[in-house]
Amino acid sequence: MLYMTYIREHAELLQHSADRKGIAVSIRELLKLDASRRSLLQEVEGLRAERNRQSEAIAALVKSQRAPSGATVRNAGERDAKLGDVALPGEAPGAVAYEALVGEAKGKVREANAKLAALEARLTEVSAAWRSLLELVPNPVSADTPDGRSDADNVELRRVGEIPAFAFEPLDHVRLGERLGLLDLGRGVKLGGTRSYVLKGIGSRLHRAVQQLALDVLERRGFTQLELPAMMRGETFANTGFFPTGKDQTYALAEGDKYLIGTSEVGLVSYYAGETVALEEPIRLAAATPCFRSEVGSAGRDVHGLYRVHQFAKVEQVALCRGEASDAMLEEITANAEEILRLLELPYRVVAVCIGDMSQKSHKQYDIETWMPSRGAYGETHSSSNVLDFQARRAGIRYRDADGTLRYAHTLNNTAVATPRILIPLLENHQREDGSVCVPAALRPYLGGVAEIRTDA
Repeated sequence: MLYMTYIREHAELLQHSADRKGIAVSIRELLKLDASRRSLLQEVEGLRAERNRQSEAIAALVKSQRAPSGATVRNAGERDAKLGDVALPGEAPGAVAYEALVGEAKGKVREANAKLAALEARLTEVSAAWRSLLELVPNPVSADTPDGRSDADNVELRRVGEIPAFAFEPLDHVRLGERLGLLDLGRGVKLGGTRSYVLKGIGSRLHRAVQQLALDVLERRGFTQLELPAMMRGETFANTGFFPTGKDQTYALAEGDKYLIGTSEVGLVSYYAGETVALEEPIRLAAATPCFRSEVGSAGRDVHGLYRVHQFAKVEQVALCRGEASDAMLEEITANAEEILRLLELPYRVVAVCIGDMSQKSHKQYDIETWMPSRGAYGETHSSSNVLDFQARRAGIRYRDADGTLRYAHTLNNTAVATPRILIPLLENHQREDGSVCVPAALRPYLGGVAEIRTDA
């Protein structure tokens, strides 16, 4: 969430970002609502002050009536207390004057209350509309973010690893998985409906092995692992910018304000919500969790096999740091993901994501795409984002700088590994002509030393 001052000063830039990111929000309408909200707030505060003055005058009148005969009652150190256009004398008024003054004061209080009720109702209405638009305003993108409207406009930065040249007709991951007895899509659909699957035997072990490999890499690099809930309160999604724009991708639970997570980023960031944290060194967190996404709007896209499914597992890395450190931290977490891919001996490329392919919260983003022989192309397997202080403002996460000034933290996130999608390139790139699959050396310790997967294993 952004400051209104920033939004006023960068309205054109933010409207461009919203349009390119496909977010239906009018910055002009937001500014109009904000001006109306501030004007109403000023009126409400003025009326409340006037009502308080009248109430204080009534109290002074009551006190003066109770004072001994001939006594002088002073209000706030002055001889006369103003009651609208009526002066309250220092001497206690007579009974008739007292009743008139009190009646007039009470009438003014009633009048103020009536006006306040109408104004406060209008203020509530305008504030709600203002807040709804404010929550849709996107983070501005970095100066070096490519312009564009879709992933077709992403810009390749580098390629790593050699694409395999097979001397035989390679199989896709579904045929490989079924032949090797590690994947059962048919029964998965029978159990969970479309985009469901069952991994069995070595397939299930591979699924967990890649997660543990990723966690071990992150632990060596200073990340603290958390075990998080798979269902969280709506507030945590709003804290991290997944609500309201991503709400249609989330499964809501029947009871209470709880939802199934689509990434542990939700909990890793919200873990520090409402806190002031020490950031002399960045906070590095990681979690392996089940994840759930409805995939609304993706009908017909990537429906084959394990690429786009409703339930998956993900190892996420999140960092919280000072503002000046976030650019370097983006490179660090991206390098961690690249190291995992090198350990899996998979060819990949890194792309700079264009504005049209970015979410509301992202300021700068890299995607890592791994070569998938069955697609004849690279497919997205990892994503790294610098969110600046967008999430921290929503979640209330701050730190003190060298001068003791409170500032909002910068947050970053990266997919260290997501499975079963990573099993697609893992099986397809390491397949051999005899139908077996070679297990990368880095994974073998997690599989009891298994070096290859065969039908006769």
